[in-house]
Amino acid sequence: MAYSRNLFLLAVASLAIVQMAMSGDPDILTDFVLPTNLTNVDGNFFTFTGMRVLLGAPLPPTFKVLKASLAEFPALYGQSVSYAVLLYPAGSVNPVHTHPRSAELLFLAEGALEVGFVDTTNKLFTQTLQSGDLFVFPKGLVHFQYNADAKVPALAFSAFGSANAGTVSLPNTLFNTSIDDNVLALSFKTDLTTIQKLKAGLAPKK
Repeated sequence: MAYSRNLFLLAVASLAIVQMAMSGDPDILTDFVLPTNLTNVDGNFFTFTGMRVLLGAPLPPTFKVLKASLAEFPALYGQSVSYAVLLYPAGSVNPVHTHPRSAELLFLAEGALEVGFVDTTNKLFTQTLQSGDLFVFPKGLVHFQYNADAKVPALAFSAFGSANAGTVSLPNTLFNTSIDDNVLALSFKTDLTTIQKLKAGLAPKK
């Protein structure tokens, strides 16, 4: 009986692992998917106008990203694609983060960027990008972009192989949630005072 139960649990666990490995955007059986409250659409449904705010707008004072993902653009459901425009004022950084559901293909349109990612062996891959360059950040790996120029801004466009790539910001995830300070101090081999200073520096401005 115990042997049969163990086989059953092993089969369930194996199925769960396969499902996790295959997880991603849904494979739809129609050309596109309409929200339940819509029955008839025209070209407007497939048009995203959220990037118009960029035209003629002043450069933001800090790093800014505008997204066209499933949350902002429902027509992307099942299409396995999304997009972002990234604005880097001089000396700004897109903090270390990951995209758990997609790789990111970044195209640098203006300026220069220091970029990099860390693989699962803790090897750091970096590059200095010039205008016109492309760089790929593999799916799920920790990465960053930094405009090291003290005077010239940078502009980049990112494409994702998921309508909902997700973004996990490591500074916010670690220091702006309710993870116990003792756990963080032990993990980073530091003291509670240092952890509390980091948390204070990352707290939302009121």
